[in-house]
Amino acid sequence: MKTARKQKPHALPPHIPVLTGAAVPLGALKTERSCGCGEYPDLMAFADFCAACSLELIQLLPVNDTGTDSSPYSALSAFALHPLYISIDRLPEFQENTEAAHRFYELKQTQEPKPRFNYTELRRAKLEILRMIYEANAGRIADDKALNDWIRQNDWVAAYAVFMRFKALHNEASWKSWEAPLCTLSRDAVQAYWNDGALRKEHLFFAWMQLRAAEQFAEAAAYVRSRGIILKGDIPIMMNEDSCDAWANPQFFNDGMRAGAPPDGPNPDGQNWGFPVYNWKELAKDGYSWWKKRLVQAAQYYGAYRIDHVLGFFRIWQTPEREVSASMGRTEPDAPITAAELHEIGFTPERIRWLCEPHVPTREIEAVNNNDYLGTHGLLHTVMDRIGTEELWLFKKSIRGERDIYGTQLPEPVKKRLASFWRDRALRETGKNKYTVQWTYRDSTAWRSLSEQEKELLQALIDEKNAAKEKKWEKQARTLLAELTGAADMIACAEDLGANPESVPRVLSDLSILGLRVIRWTRSWGAQGQPYVPFDQYPPLSVTATSVHDSSTLRLWWLTEQQDVKAFCRDFSTPDSIQPGVYTPQTAQYLLEQAADSHSAFCIHPIQDFLSLSARYSAQDPGQERVNIPGQVTPFNWTYRIPQPIETLCADDELTGAVKDIAVRHKNLEKILR
Repeated sequence: MKTARKQKPHALPPHIPVLTGAAVPLGALKTERSCGCGEYPDLMAFADFCAACSLELIQLLPVNDTGTDSSPYSALSAFALHPLYISIDRLPEFQENTEAAHRFYELKQTQEPKPRFNYTELRRAKLEILRMIYEANAGRIADDKALNDWIRQNDWVAAYAVFMRFKALHNEASWKSWEAPLCTLSRDAVQAYWNDGALRKEHLFFAWMQLRAAEQFAEAAAYVRSRGIILKGDIPIMMNEDSCDAWANPQFFNDGMRAGAPPDGPNPDGQNWGFPVYNWKELAKDGYSWWKKRLVQAAQYYGAYRIDHVLGFFRIWQTPEREVSASMGRTEPDAPITAAELHEIGFTPERIRWLCEPHVPTREIEAVNNNDYLGTHGLLHTVMDRIGTEELWLFKKSIRGERDIYGTQLPEPVKKRLASFWRDRALRETGKNKYTVQWTYRDSTAWRSLSEQEKELLQALIDEKNAAKEKKWEKQARTLLAELTGAADMIACAEDLGANPESVPRVLSDLSILGLRVIRWTRSWGAQGQPYVPFDQYPPLSVTATSVHDSSTLRLWWLTEQQDVKAFCRDFSTPDSIQPGVYTPQTAQYLLEQAADSHSAFCIHPIQDFLSLSARYSAQDPGQERVNIPGQVTPFNWTYRIPQPIETLCADDELTGAVKDIAVRHKNLEKILR
């Protein structure tokens, strides 16, 4: 195994600066010209604010088109920008359409006062106005040389436009529900639709919106650079199964599997994100061109980027499409256990079946079926086969996942109990005479029934396979991340939160990729008292963050997580004026100053955490300052807006001065970190 590259303590590669930045969703920005949510040109005003604060980086959430889904991590396209963020009154065609102008100003008047934006309502209204403007100028737009040149330079546009036209025809339903052959068109067939002159006008509507979005975003990004500020993007690792990319390039995706995360404390059944996993072998055959194009396009706007869920490049947790939860998932790459290896340590075919197939006692189902013995037998026969005359049952071969159980006409309590048994196994067959270890194997009925000797022998085999998997994961990550980070000139930052393989920090360091250190989760978890890691022990190749888009803000955390906050006060010997459960601008200043002493190269904090330096920008309910609450699908998520226009923030010398002091404090560590 390769040893980690030796570096001087506190050594930073020359291309990585020491700086402080603000993280903000683009839609959260607000200026005097905004219409309902932040727009691409609003980045210019925000860059002015950041420059006044000596902030040198702006981090955005993904800005790709997500269709009807407000989550920026559920994109319809890896390349298309979101038309929601187009500044309509800056379009060159805007002033020539009186009706569109009237609709626009009416929309602005009704939407701007809202503390959070209504994603569905605002998107629909903006698209209607954009369509109105397009229809009034369609002939001129079709002949526009700039548009036609831009389309030729962006080969993804044709498939996206064809895809979006089909989605519009199907009321935005998933392409998987489209009639044949639209759901399985070949690349040539997609191109034939694009070349159809009768459909050109419809297709150009989507291409025209993308051109205007790209123009506005490029102008804003250039202005940000001119202010000496790095714009940092966010590249989601997974793609929506209802994306143009999964539809037009099915060879790059394994649609039979869904990405997610294995079971843990807060998620005992794991997390099933619903995204198809990649077919890395097919991507490799094509030189990873699809991924590289994503990064090359991103580099038109960004100087740095966040690699979402970097663990997925080492190994992805994948679950068969027929499952609802993620309990029946496994890592890919895997190192399967073979039947021969199980035979060698004394497990017969019958014992292997016991480990792999849930054996359901009649009494367990009878208990949730009104204690009706005969009725329970009648129900079980529909989905299970009885083992001889025993009161034990095995699932029929036709049951391939939890969806098959929940799709039956069985009573709900019975379905729920059968689904729990479906997950109750120590091993799972993944191929002919090949088995993977269930993540929760130690909690399974089969494992608990084994003798101590059997457990010892099987555990030794599992440990051997885990070591083999670790090597596979490191090898894959080195290949993929080296290929991708070398594709474009941007500083790579990784989201590496959670329980990771031991090779993760080594690989990131060797490739000069910055890891992430969220203060509340950067603790010595295995030590007594789980103390917080001192800021001067943070690795230089990292990003310090007070909070992230999926967490509570720093203020909300301080007010609600009393045990963690008390531990923080203990470990950092906070002054008496800083008390758990009491959050003032002085508290915010103290915490941000502590973070500024971090030895991470980057300190990037959400804008909400900076705004709490002034009480006038704090919401009465701190929960309203959250961007997202994971696990919930509500109109609340992803619709946060800053409380005042950026012009107001820029004029607040007290606020800009307080933020500047923090940014300068971190900048003063540059000599140490070099």
